[in-house]
Amino acid sequence: MPVTNFEITDEKEPLNHSSEKKKTKRHRGYLSSSYSVKKIWVETCLLLVDLCERFTFSEVVCNMIPFCTVKLGYGGYQAAILNLCFIGTSILTPVFAGWLADVYLGRNKLAYICLFLHFLGTAFLSAVAFPSEDFYIGPYHLTNNIPRRAQSRLFYAALWAICLGTGGIRSIICPLGASRLRENAPRKPMSFFNWFYWIKNLKAAVIFLGISYTQHVGAWVMVLLIPFLSTFMALITLHMMHYNLIYQPEKCYSLLTTFGVFVNALKTSCLHCWPLRGAVASWLDHAKAQNGGSYSELHVEDTKLFVTLFPLFASQLLYSVCIMQIPSGYYLQTMNSNLNLDGLLLPVAVMNVASVLPLLVLTPFMEVFSTCLFPSTRDGPFLSVCIIAGNLSAALSVMVAGFFEIHRKHFPPVEQLLSGQVLTVSSMPCSHLVLQYILLGLAETLVNPAYAAISYKFIPSTMKGTSWNFLTMSNGFGCFTGALLVELVYLVSEGKNKFMVCLYNY
Repeated sequence: MPVTNFEITDEKEPLNHSSEKKKTKRHRGYLSSSYSVKKIWVETCLLLVDLCERFTFSEVVCNMIPFCTVKLGYGGYQAAILNLCFIGTSILTPVFAGWLADVYLGRNKLAYICLFLHFLGTAFLSAVAFPSEDFYIGPYHLTNNIPRRAQSRLFYAALWAICLGTGGIRSIICPLGASRLRENAPRKPMSFFNWFYWIKNLKAAVIFLGISYTQHVGAWVMVLLIPFLSTFMALITLHMMHYNLIYQPEKCYSLLTTFGVFVNALKTSCLHCWPLRGAVASWLDHAKAQNGGSYSELHVEDTKLFVTLFPLFASQLLYSVCIMQIPSGYYLQTMNSNLNLDGLLLPVAVMNVASVLPLLVLTPFMEVFSTCLFPSTRDGPFLSVCIIAGNLSAALSVMVAGFFEIHRKHFPPVEQLLSGQVLTVSSMPCSHLVLQYILLGLAETLVNPAYAAISYKFIPSTMKGTSWNFLTMSNGFGCFTGALLVELVYLVSEGKNKFMVCLYNY
C-alpha cells in the first residue's frame, strides 16, 4: 500500500469491554507510530534521490563550459549554446516522460529504463572527462588515450543519455515537499511555495559548495563521484519502487487533451460556415459537444480559465531567458576573470552560491511581510508586485553583466590555471561579478513562488498538472531561446569589434 494512501481509520469500540478498549488504543498508537516512521523514511529517500540527481545534473552544467573550451577546443559561444541546449532538454524531457509513462510504458518500466540511461550517461561522461595527463591511483599509472573526435561523440551520447534519464527520474520521483501540496497549499499558497523554494535552494547551496570542492580538488573526483551517485540513486529508487513508496500525483487532463480542445475548436469553427445557434462567448466554445465539438462543457470551461494565464507563461519564458544567463554568459565571464583571491584559486561554481543566498536570506522576511504585516494584500497585489520586481531584477542583472563585460576588457591580461591548463584571462577580480549573480538570485526569490502560487490558485484542479507542465515548458523553451540569442549575437558581432558588450565573443 502506498504510504500516501495509508490512513488510520476509526474503529467501533465494543461497550463494557475495557480490555478490548486498551487493545484498540495500543493498536492505534502502533499504527500512528508506524505511519510516522514510514513517512520519515519516505522523505529521507526522496531527499537522497533528489540530492543525487541534482548534484549529478549541476556537476555536468557547471563543468561543461570549461571542459568544452579547454579540453575539446570549442569556442565560448559554442560551449554556451551546448550548455543551454542540455539544460533545456533536461527541463522538457520530464513532460514527455510523464506522458510516456501514463500512456504507453507505465511508471515502473520507465523508471528502469531511465535509471539505466542515467548510469550509462554518467559512465560515458566519466570516460570522456578522465584526466588526459598522467594519472595515478595508488601504484597504477593510468592515461586517457581517447582521440578528440571519439571523445566528442562519446560526450554527446553521454549528454543525451543523462538528459533522458534525468527526465524520467524527475517525472516519477516528485521532489521533497510536493506530496504535501494538497494538504498545505490551499490554505496559504504563497507561504507554501516560498518555503518549498527555500528548501530547494538550500539543497542547491549545498550542491554548489560540493561542486566547488570537486572543482578545487581535481577532475578525478568527478570521474569517480558521478557514476557512484547515479548507482546510489538507482538503488534508493528501486527500493522505493519495491515497497511502493513513490508518491502518485492526482490525475488531471493531459497536455494532449488540452491541445485537443484548441484544435477541435478551430476545426469546428472552420467547418461551420453558418452561425451556431446562440452566440458563443468565446471561440473555444466551438469545441463543446452541444456546439458540434467533441468535448464536454466542463472541460472547455476549465480550458478557458487556463487560457487566461497565457500571458503568465509568456512572461515566464522571457524571465527564464535572463535566468539562464548564469550557465552560459555568466560562466564565461567568470572563467575569463581573475579567480585568484589572496592566493586561493576559486572554483567557477562557487559564484552560484551568491545567486542562492538572496533566496535563503529574504524568504523569511517575505513570509513575515506577506503574512503578518499585510495579510490582505498577500494574494492579489503582492503577487503582481513580486513578479514585476523580479523581472526587473533579472533584466537589471543582464544590464550589469554587460557593463562589467565592457569594464573587464579594459583590465590587462594575466595567466590563470583552469582545468589543468594555463589560460590568458582578464585581471579583473571575479568579485566584481557578484552583483549580477545576487540580482538574478533576487529575481528567483520574487518570481518563482509568485508564479507557482498564481498557477495553483487560479487554475481548476483538473488543469493543475497541465499548468505545471506549461510552466516547465516555458522554462525549457527559454533555454533554447537563450541559445538562439547567443548564436544571433555571435553572428551579428563577428568581425565588428566595437560590439564589446557581447558576452560570448572570446
